[in-house]
Amino acid sequence: MSGLVREPGETTAEQGEPGAASPEPGTGILRVFGRQMKLCRVRAGLERPEVGARTGYSPSTIAAYEQGRRIPPPRFIDAVDELLDAGGLLKEMKEEVARAQYPAFFRDAARLEAEAVELWVYGTHAVPGLLQTEEYMRAVFEMWRPLLDEESVQQRVAARLARQEVFARKPAPLVSFVIDESVLRRPLGGCAVMRGQMEQLLLVGAYRNVEIQVMPLDREDNAGVDGPFTVLHRDGDDQVAYLEAQGRSTIVSERTEVRGIVSRYGIIRAQALTPRESLAYIEKSLEEL
Repeated sequence: MSGLVREPGETTAEQGEPGAASPEPGTGILRVFGRQMKLCRVRAGLERPEVGARTGYSPSTIAAYEQGRRIPPPRFIDAVDELLDAGGLLKEMKEEVARAQYPAFFRDAARLEAEAVELWVYGTHAVPGLLQTEEYMRAVFEMWRPLLDEESVQQRVAARLARQEVFARKPAPLVSFVIDESVLRRPLGGCAVMRGQMEQLLLVGAYRNVEIQVMPLDREDNAGVDGPFTVLHRDGDDQVAYLEAQGRSTIVSERTEVRGIVSRYGIIRAQALTPRESLAYIEKSLEEL
């Protein structure tokens, strides 16, 4: 996967900068799922309104799922598989369907993230997605240009919230964040949104498997001037890195290059405030908002 450079406009699913490509409804796995769902529905002798009524969705939403125009949530897939007596056929596609909620360029990174036993994240533009509150996410997505429509905003918020299930996994992955101080001084969405975001950082920072550090603006040395990145380590596999910058994203797997990124992260951590100092800084910043 080394050197997978994307085209301009496909970027920053992690930190939420402009230009990220939309998911691709009507193609690939969504179309396959929709066709299979329709075949099962017809075989079961049910009309769309009846399926909708028995699963809690409108007939128009059922039609959108069958036509591959919208991404069905996991709970719907479980319910409709049982309702239509699909024998697990629809459930079998649940993970692939879930990945379709991300822009195409981020799907490989989302899969790696979900399987990682260790995650190291350096954030310089916005609070890393895994730490964002729902209100902060919405504020970030609503700032994108060109503007996203409301359905796209809701879909991307839901996708980012789903990623945060990584914290509930067992065994829990070890997760380290270093966040540039400028991120915490940038009140995206307003003071109320940022206040909630600060509280979220304190909450997640208290988890035993999570460390959050702040890189102060007054540091004369900063090994992270090249920008944000994520290092992912899967059990029994080599580390890989995910990079984002200026409308392009890259998954790096070449060992020498990854080794350099890993070393850089170690230096960044050493230059940042300690986790204890960082939580104290966040708590003080919260009081000043």
